[in-house]
Amino acid sequence: MASHRRPKQPSRARVTVLTTAAAAAVAFSAQAANAAPSEKPTKDEVKAKVDKLYEQAEQATEKYNGAKEKQEKLQKEISTIQDNVARGQEELNKLRDSIGLAAAAQYRTGTIDSSLQLFLSSNPDDYLDKASTADQLSAQQVESLKKIQEKQRELAQERSEASEKLKDLAATRTELGKKKQEVQAKLAEAQKLLNSLTAAEKAALDAENARANRSTGTRVDLGDAPAGSSRAMAAFQAAQSKLGSPYVYGATGPSSFDCSGLTSWAYAQAGVAIPRTSQAQASAGTRIYSQSDLRVGDLVIFYGDQHHVGFYAGNGQILHAPRTGTVVRYESINNMPFQFGVRI
Repeated sequence: MASHRRPKQPSRARVTVLTTAAAAAVAFSAQAANAAPSEKPTKDEVKAKVDKLYEQAEQATEKYNGAKEKQEKLQKEISTIQDNVARGQEELNKLRDSIGLAAAAQYRTGTIDSSLQLFLSSNPDDYLDKASTADQLSAQQVESLKKIQEKQRELAQERSEASEKLKDLAATRTELGKKKQEVQAKLAEAQKLLNSLTAAEKAALDAENARANRSTGTRVDLGDAPAGSSRAMAAFQAAQSKLGSPYVYGATGPSSFDCSGLTSWAYAQAGVAIPRTSQAQASAGTRIYSQSDLRVGDLVIFYGDQHHVGFYAGNGQILHAPRTGTVVRYESINNMPFQFGVRI
């Protein structure tokens, strides 16, 4: 016999929850339908973001340059130490050979003393300090043993120093790799933003860059600012000869440069060695804090962390390698946060 019981009704609380959820879903759907699609960034907004990424890439580039310079320095120091160790070992071997020959002569005549026998079978450090042993050796033998002892200490110290520098070199290479990846990531991100532009926007942006890159000595009024020293002017003129050369991170010339690569290369042409990075160049000479006191050929440092450098060119202009996508060119000193000048 079929059951005629009425189906169980949902509780009032359950109905309320379901009703609320349904209402929320309808409201959310309505919001999604009415929401305006996210606006595509304008060309100027993309340019601002790209410029910021290029600035961050340059910051990382100067750190990369510093790590690279440190690596090269460590490699030279390690090579020098290893050469010293090799020469020291050769000298030590000769000293030992001379003692060995003396011992052989004494052995043939039956006059070899016990202390020399002891030396030939162990380290002289153990018995040189004993006066009784020293008394049994000739003055010449004592001097030879002391030289051996001193040379052993020198070699041990140099080997220890080389070992520490090799550890430092390994850490520096790791840092170098990280900084290189950081630069490449920033550049890739900038390129991705540029690729989001329409063909017309790209063309307009390229035209802007081209106009800026065409800056030459015949188009820029450099005024009559006082000239720097003969070497500073020689460096500035060397940099002028590279107008139009492309910016490439980590490059030091002669066909492409980054900011500090240009300044260090140019001063090298004038016979002056300055540090590789902008931060180190900031401390390479006398600081000039007033723009009105700058002379042509002075270095000019920008940003609080000193990650950009160029040459003062006169009339409020600098000559520099700005960033990726640009070339060595003139630009207003006011386009970046000026920190101070440096007179080499």
